[in-house]
Amino acid sequence: MSAVFKPKAVTANDLLEGDAVWLNVAGGWTRDIRKAAIIEDEAKGQSLLAAALQQEDVVVDAYLAEIRIGEDGPEPVHFREVFRTRGPSNYRHGKQEADNVPL
Repeated sequence: MSAVFKPKAVTANDLLEGDAVWLNVAGGWTRDIRKAAIIEDEAKGQSLLAAALQQEDVVVDAYLAEIRIGEDGPEPVHFREVFRTRGPSNYRHGKQEADNVPL
């Protein structure tokens, strides 16, 4: 009996800035997980991941992350992805400064 495929998104880190990014439906990268492409089958997930891994001049460490579908789009499931959506945690800059996210 095979496991049920859970929705996923391709995520990586921006090569130059280090921010967490997600692959969007246009094939580009977004820093907003809510704009990430939702992957609902294994074959498509593997195909998009393979394409992301070829973008070594744009991103590093691409992988498939489990997501859930929320009211505003994809949401992280695991703590690691929740943490990555908030940006760096060492001091206020980037997303934390712009969104006034508490540390």
